[in-house]
Amino acid sequence: MTKMNMVSALNLALRQEMERDPAVVVLGEDVGMDGGVFRVTDGLFAKFPDRVIDTPLAESAIVGTSIGMAVMGLKPVPEIQFDGFLAPAFDQIVNHAARIRNRSRGRFHVPMVIRVPSSGGIRALEHHTESPEAYYCHMPGMKVVMPSRPYNAKGLLISAIRDPDPVIFFEPKHVYRAIKEEVPDDDYSIPLGQAEVVQQGSDITVITWGAMVKTVRDATAESKRSIEIIDLQTLSPLDEKTILKSAEKTGRLVIVQEAPRTVSLSSEISAIINEKALFSLKAPVIRVTGYDIIPPLPKAEKMYYPDAARINKGIEKVMSY
Repeated sequence: MTKMNMVSALNLALRQEMERDPAVVVLGEDVGMDGGVFRVTDGLFAKFPDRVIDTPLAESAIVGTSIGMAVMGLKPVPEIQFDGFLAPAFDQIVNHAARIRNRSRGRFHVPMVIRVPSSGGIRALEHHTESPEAYYCHMPGMKVVMPSRPYNAKGLLISAIRDPDPVIFFEPKHVYRAIKEEVPDDDYSIPLGQAEVVQQGSDITVITWGAMVKTVRDATAESKRSIEIIDLQTLSPLDEKTILKSAEKTGRLVIVQEAPRTVSLSSEISAIINEKALFSLKAPVIRVTGYDIIPPLPKAEKMYYPDAARINKGIEKVMSY
């Protein structure tokens, strides 16, 4: 076991998978000599010079090339430097990567993991601070993953690389270096499609993912309420079983997300709870979210994202219903 941050945990996962499987290839802008904009791929080029590829500044080409690699038997792990830059590759992702298995009636798969630094919290520029996960959760054929801390970052990335189908792996950059914890040096994986109950509770359930897991835990650390906290980990497919089990247990739920409110992942989770656990509810489901505006960058960024005051206000609103 070694104490490390998320950047180091992701780097270790990539290195170990490249050592284990010669089909794993890393590509993207500045991933080679520079080790990536956040240094997640640091040192990989020196160790695997034939399998770490610096690409032109062309996201559609990066993903399109990766699809071809995957169909022909490689396991590409392309990096898109920032979440907003994923948009130029949207056509390749939703019209091709997500459909090839169905289009070929199972003859071809796309074992590809698109790594994307995601979400806000670092006072970056426009297109560098987006939360686009709902776009990709909407598309059949894609798996969408977002870790929250070093331990699950390593285990989830290993599972994503070994998965036979395409995965978008959103990495919340706000917690790239904000959390350090013990991470096994050896190989381990965390199954995709499984949420984690990171804190048991009986009064109310808070469902969240990505950097908001830390925000929720910090916000509620001194609460007198018995709060159950669920980290989704995989956003698509959703672990409905864990969500509904907790809804039936506490009867009160708050969903916290960075992304804008309208037509979001929190909307889908709320609908699932209302459809399948309505009679277990003691109060309406409350959502604490980003606003339906472009994040006001950079100075007013903190006013946009859910914070301790908004999260606790949501909890108290549900508890006092």
